[in-house]
Amino acid sequence: MKSLFPSLSLIILCLVILRVHGDVGTAMSYDPPYLPTRCKGYDPDQFPEGGYFIAASDGLWDNGAACGRRYRVRCISGPKRPCREATIFVEVVDFCRSNVCPATMTLSTKAFNAISRYLDAKINVEYTQV
Repeated sequence: MKSLFPSLSLIILCLVILRVHGDVGTAMSYDPPYLPTRCKGYDPDQFPEGGYFIAASDGLWDNGAACGRRYRVRCISGPKRPCREATIFVEVVDFCRSNVCPATMTLSTKAFNAISRYLDAKINVEYTQV
């Protein structure tokens, strides 16, 4: 029985590690107008089909190198159980518009609504660059 415990513990630890797929941060919604952006100015063709895009905070912005990067994002928690059971793919089109960005990423209204029930919430997200 003693030799079974370390093996079982190792299996459980592996399952926990495999469940984490990326970084954890925060997300909020931001409203139109979305132009101009820091990536491509007034070009309306910069937005990905479907309207799923983000403005990145300092931590993701990378002095503008983040423009065009794509991330897989899902809600993992927040106030009043906001998460929808969805994973979305978003593209960086802008730098956060606030002096102090309120979240790791601010999502377009459409993208945020796909993963959260409440547009005015600040949620915790898991994200991975793809």
